[in-house]
Amino acid sequence: MKVESRKVVPAVGRRVSNVATIPPRYLLWLNWPIGAFRLDARSLAVFKECVTTGQITVVRSERAFLKALPSATHAIVWEFRKEWFARAMKLRVLATPSAGRELLPTDAEMPPGIVRVNGAFHGQIMSETVIACLFAHARGLYRAYDFQRKGTIWPRAALSPFCSLVSGTKAVILGYGKIGHAVGAKLEALGVSVVGIRRANIADLKPTLRTADWLIVVLPSDTGTDNIVDASVLRAMKRSAVLVNIGRGNAVDEEALAAALRARRIAAAYLDVFKREPLTKASPLAADIPGLVRLPHASAFAPDYLPLFFRELQKGGWLA
Repeated sequence: MKVESRKVVPAVGRRVSNVATIPPRYLLWLNWPIGAFRLDARSLAVFKECVTTGQITVVRSERAFLKALPSATHAIVWEFRKEWFARAMKLRVLATPSAGRELLPTDAEMPPGIVRVNGAFHGQIMSETVIACLFAHARGLYRAYDFQRKGTIWPRAALSPFCSLVSGTKAVILGYGKIGHAVGAKLEALGVSVVGIRRANIADLKPTLRTADWLIVVLPSDTGTDNIVDASVLRAMKRSAVLVNIGRGNAVDEEALAAALRARRIAAAYLDVFKREPLTKASPLAADIPGLVRLPHASAFAPDYLPLFFRELQKGGWLA
């Protein structure tokens, strides 16, 4: 359903009464410091292919965004402050590529007549990051690199015990939403048995972990998930098991994880996210702990990031 056909209820005293009949005016402010998330000429060309009518305005600063906001019907941004709604008299769609909900106003703060849209395409990219972690671990790539750094030129016999198959293993996915399902689908295609854990079956987490080879965490930060992966959960894992976290860092008790890795209570941890970002030396996970591999919140990096989002907006009927 196209946005123009939706019934829009304007906020009293602020929004125009005929907002649904105004031709679309798209305001794009996607000037993120990370190159993979920044609007470039290629991504803009994809956006233009996705719209059939209307005016497109691209801005590079907050000042320019606020100046153009009063005439915009669609704002596509990384972040938006609730006080800016006072300027957004014609706005009907507020969209962000982010899957996380912390960059936009909450549901309670959204004025009537404005629909918030978060990106839901991330699983296509992030699932490949998970697959890379699993294969790098199972096929001994990180262990081979460790030998290389230590000057061992031909560690053939030493590497052999660290190589296994991904096919036939079992993965527990904690946070079985859209991204979790995308990860699960990729794993099942590779012959991995998948168990999805959501709020409704959270009691199954520890019993299921006792026979699992991988714990993959894909949890958001806004649903009471603080330290859900604590020392007791880590103790429930096999010593050969591996933790992968691509959700949010608040879900993992970092001190407990550091202790578990040092004690070889679990085999490894591949972490893309941390409680405080950017990571500093104050974190218990900042040290070079055996079995720990860190990414700087990069599991969704890809040149197709924004094009995937724009096509998702088009498919969902949010663009004219």
